[in-house]
Amino acid sequence: MTDTEQALSYTSYLALDDLLDAQRPRSDEHDELLFIVIHQVYELWFKQLLHEARYLQENLEAGRTAHAIRTLRRILTVLKVVVEQIDVLETMTPSQFSSFRARLDASSGFQSGQFRELEAVLGRRDESVLTHYPEGSEQRKRIADALSRPSLFDSFLTYLAESGYSIPRRADVTRPVEPSPELQAVLLKVYRDDSGQSVVAEHMVDLDEGMQEWRYRHVKMVERTIGDKTGTGGSSGATYLRTTLFRPMFPDLWAVRSQL
Repeated sequence: MTDTEQALSYTSYLALDDLLDAQRPRSDEHDELLFIVIHQVYELWFKQLLHEARYLQENLEAGRTAHAIRTLRRILTVLKVVVEQIDVLETMTPSQFSSFRARLDASSGFQSGQFRELEAVLGRRDESVLTHYPEGSEQRKRIADALSRPSLFDSFLTYLAESGYSIPRRADVTRPVEPSPELQAVLLKVYRDDSGQSVVAEHMVDLDEGMQEWRYRHVKMVERTIGDKTGTGGSSGATYLRTTLFRPMFPDLWAVRSQL
């Protein structure tokens, strides 16, 4: 190969030939391309959020306050973009979606392994989600690994403990986070100290609120597009999504609000 052929270019660095060939509509309907692009972009953002969440846990467990705050701010900014993408998807009317919906067959957003992994990293503990992925598959392994590791909230508790606070340790990180009056008493002290740790705590609340906003906007988008019809892939659609609303990932950080 010549030097010119070997030189790195914008196209080769970003693998644009592969990326732009990855949209493969199954119909001739104009709006199917938008549907595919939006969901592929979601998956790219989920990949980035997982990347940042791992880095955040490392920074928290190492007690690096400034780095943790910067990483949390990046996560929050990405999450805002993820939520705002729903505005683009909502430019598609129910009839436009119906024009190609049947071509989706058994595929469904419920099958997003990266989103399930992200939920587990953030603290959701529900092993039943594994049944949606084949035994031995990479997606199932990644989700199972995330369910067995300390969650982001566990890393936050480690961070507070390393910062000198007497934190009650969770006995089993594979179990969901349950509200703890003992922990809430410590969190009140964190807030009253008004130091870097309280800034991190507030950004954790921002993250929790952002995830709840994503869930709300998602369910309203589904209701707007298909109402209470069964979702693609046989899922219960909006009926299931409503059950996920207003469930905080970090309940203790919300519980202390009434005492501040």
